[in-house]
Amino acid sequence: MFIAAMISAVLFVVAYFSFSVGDNWDTFAGMGASTVSLGVTLGMSLLLIGIGIIHLARKLMADHEMVEMRHPAASPQEDRDATIQALNDGLDEAGIGRRPLVRNTMLGAVGILGLPAVVLLRDLAPGSTLDVSKLAHTIWEPDMRLVRDVVGTPILASEIEVGDLINAAPEAMFPTEENGYRELEGAEEQAEKAKGAIIIVRMDPDDITPAKGRDKWTVDGIICYSKICTHVGCPISLYERTTHHVLCPCHQSTFDLADAAKVVFGPAARPLPQLPIKVDGEGYLVAQSDFTEPIGASYWEREKQ
Repeated sequence: MFIAAMISAVLFVVAYFSFSVGDNWDTFAGMGASTVSLGVTLGMSLLLIGIGIIHLARKLMADHEMVEMRHPAASPQEDRDATIQALNDGLDEAGIGRRPLVRNTMLGAVGILGLPAVVLLRDLAPGSTLDVSKLAHTIWEPDMRLVRDVVGTPILASEIEVGDLINAAPEAMFPTEENGYRELEGAEEQAEKAKGAIIIVRMDPDDITPAKGRDKWTVDGIICYSKICTHVGCPISLYERTTHHVLCPCHQSTFDLADAAKVVFGPAARPLPQLPIKVDGEGYLVAQSDFTEPIGASYWEREKQ
């Protein structure tokens, strides 16, 4: 069973690179070949390791009852020595040392099970290629309208009142024949939606302390930031209008939106990235450009830049 578990783990890796997600999507009960093969091989590997260990305990190890009396928390030295001796006796009774095939295959099965875990880490990379530079850019581009999340309606600057907070998204997430943006699907859609999520707030312009070089990134007190917390990437929107603080509900990182979204409390290490905005000829809010820094949580390559 341990040998079969190793084979199943290797087959998982083979299936991962052999079947593309989305291909043969109705292979079995409406599920794709990739889903079925990955689930079956990983599940069988875990199941066989578990069954093998159960059989090892039931069939090969000694079976006798033991009674452990209560004792003080601090054990005397002779008890500690007795415990070590009991552990050694248990290993001898298990026969692991005398059964190298069982021992080696069990260790091999558990060790090789790390291969699927390592392979799955590859899916943390953006897109179909290992291009980490994609994390530094979003779907935002010059003159793209800011639209309300879920409904996709554009936002007039004149409609936002002081104290309002609006959850918004890029217009490209709501493609139509009029705006001409291409339709995104699957993982690409989810990734761009997550990276492009924003919050829009309006406050008294005199309350805003812009960061260096950002004097013209706001519109009459309307300011826009990434909705993704810079700690571990949770979405934020708990806004306290009197202090202009916004709170991340995951780990309570707090950002001062009036002061360049600087961190005032919590584990986040960086301010929220700010999206430079303006109004178009019809009075709707649009982006001046993409974010000028990567959004979301830190990663190795970002810190090297």
